[in-house]
Amino acid sequence: MTAPTLEDARAAVAAKNYTSAEQLYQQIIISKPLKQHDFSQQEKAIYELGELFQSLNDSEKLSALIPQARDVISSLAKSKAAKTIRSLIDLYDKIPESSDAQITSLKDCIQWSEKEKRSFLAQSLLIRLATVYFEKKQAYQSSLAIINDLNRQFKKLDDKSSLVEVQLLEAKVYHSLRNMAKAKAALTSARTSANAIYCPTATQAELDNMSGILHAEDKDYKTAFSYFYEAFESYNNSNEETNAVKVLKYMLLSKIMLNLIDDVKQILSAKYATKYSSREIDAMKAVSSAYANRSLKEFQEALQVYHTELSSDIIIKSHFNALYDTLLEQNLLKVIEPYSVVEISHIAQTIGLDSKQIEGKLSQMILDQVFYGVLDQGNGWLYVYDEPQTDKSYASGLELVGHLSNVVELLYEKAASLN
Repeated sequence: MTAPTLEDARAAVAAKNYTSAEQLYQQIIISKPLKQHDFSQQEKAIYELGELFQSLNDSEKLSALIPQARDVISSLAKSKAAKTIRSLIDLYDKIPESSDAQITSLKDCIQWSEKEKRSFLAQSLLIRLATVYFEKKQAYQSSLAIINDLNRQFKKLDDKSSLVEVQLLEAKVYHSLRNMAKAKAALTSARTSANAIYCPTATQAELDNMSGILHAEDKDYKTAFSYFYEAFESYNNSNEETNAVKVLKYMLLSKIMLNLIDDVKQILSAKYATKYSSREIDAMKAVSSAYANRSLKEFQEALQVYHTELSSDIIIKSHFNALYDTLLEQNLLKVIEPYSVVEISHIAQTIGLDSKQIEGKLSQMILDQVFYGVLDQGNGWLYVYDEPQTDKSYASGLELVGHLSNVVELLYEKAASLN
């Protein structure tokens, strides 16, 4: 009987005979190499079988394959084991609800790496584990515990390239925890480490993107835009479409928050932006149009029509929530401006929102001294007052009394010294 080949297994996959394909791949994996030191067939069979399990969303079989593949490859060629493990671990990213299985496999591979004294592989897998904890499980403290340990290890080894990766991840975790001081400190450390080495384009783009995000949190949208533009250029030149679209959205966000709607139109009409036309970009266009028209109704319609596109990105969502509040305040001030007394139900009807929602917002605006007024909740009325004029003579009088007090004290001290 002839030994099975990769073509046989691929033909079984094409015919959707997955059980047969799995058996053929397994036979190739455990077979001896046809040529000495040529393990390419086994390596390809392992990865293609992993891809088969990924396409079938079978995380259990993928989890069983990883230790088997690890043992087979390490017995044939130790240098190939690290690449094989990382490639198989990455396949979990395309399987829905597989984060727990991915974490279990990562922990198992880390233990194996430490046992085999393969510290570099163990460290790279620990970075991956910290990333999975952060991105998929939102287990920020678990992620930080790994990051802190890796920071110590890489500083001791003076491994700048790994330090950049870990410190950038640390900045992202602290940003998600809303600890901006520590996020900025981690990003500054990452940039310092990056300046000491040749930094890959993708990593530099991530650093620029994170810098833009943190500047946007400080409402410094002008500086944020310049960082986002640098990141966009890197992603655009590298043909990384997903990241390019994401950063292009952040560029548009910066211009919208600065109320530079003409700049938004200019960016969208530019040659580099037109190739990224999508619903996500259309969503930003709709929001900028609504904000330019100061129309709360258009803004709400944009949020409803493009709900998925605008709510899936946490950065966009948080800034647009602030933008919505600003627009709501502007509309409320415009409605109540002609009145000294007005019914809350009339304001709600004019704005197109629920009375309770309007009442809550008006109450907040009064407390924040956006305008002066009183809510009569019993009758459902709002009393609007003019801004109270402060009597400057009172402040001047207090200042004069203060000066006189100082003069009297000086005279008293002089008299005491003469006596």
